[in-house]
Amino acid sequence: MAKGKKTNAKVREIFKKDFADPEFRVLFDEERARSEIARAVTKARKAAGLTQAELAEKAETKQSVVARLESGHDSRTPSLPLLSKIAAATGRRLVLDFEEVKKKTG
Repeated sequence: MAKGKKTNAKVREIFKKDFADPEFRVLFDEERARSEIARAVTKARKAAGLTQAELAEKAETKQSVVARLESGHDSRTPSLPLLSKIAAATGRRLVLDFEEVKKKTG
């Protein structure tokens, strides 16, 4: 087996064990949500042709707040009112969804 495949198999095994822990799963999902927010804010801002400073002004916040959101590394979760302002400032609307958790059989 090639080295890359061995590593991938080990990583999959670690994740399989970790995902069995409900607390780990919650923390993982929170980090994933922060990353998705970062991507969504960046994508919306760029599609609207705005700089971080311009978006901040339109959304009534600071450029540093936009930068932190876009970095995806801020441990704080943005408020729904802030995300709604960002959506409106970029000509969009905020949409939330809950995905069904697929359970493996067997």
